[in-house]
Amino acid sequence: MRNRDSAGSERSADGGVCDTCGNAYDKPFTVTWGEETRTFDSFECAAHAMAPSCANCGCRILGHGVENRERLYCCAHCARAEGEHALVDRA
Repeated sequence: MRNRDSAGSERSADGGVCDTCGNAYDKPFTVTWGEETRTFDSFECAAHAMAPSCANCGCRILGHGVENRERLYCCAHCARAEGEHALVDRA
């Protein structure tokens, strides 16, 4: 059963609705980052919505990644492809 909350968002009577895929799920979880709180039905949806993307290849950065001049990369290889030769992977 679904209904709408006071903000007009659709919610499941048994749990919540994933902010990424819209799945009504009886065991959702929330992630709060700063002032933003989002609801998800899986870690996959949470990563898709909240993890930063590599400036070179576009994949989601789920680990440490590397950063230079406010650009994020999934690895030093991608950083080098963008001309950032001083960055190295963390070991």
